Amino acid sequence: MAGLEGWALHGLRRSFKSLTEWLEIPAGVVAQLMGHKPSATAERHCTVRPLDLLRVRHEKIAAWIVKEAKVPFAPQASAHTGLRSVA
Repeated sequence: MAGLEGWALHGLRRSFKSLTEWLEIPAGVVAQLMGHKPSATAERHCTVRPLDLLRVRHEKIAAWIVKEAKVPFAPQASAHTGLRSVA
């Protein structure tokens, strides 16, 4: 649908996982961002990651990818101060 011939969604997911190694993002965070269920007992029962922590890590990954691709991008200052209800 995106017009990217020769690319599969699974391949992009695999690339995303591999690129996070460069940023030393914890494996559990990457797995959660990718929608995987926790695999280890500690991940299932002891690790709690607030959505804001995942957002910070995801923004770091996105900024790195954009920088490495040499795409001009100036992020806007975020007024985000936490979770809020949207009606």
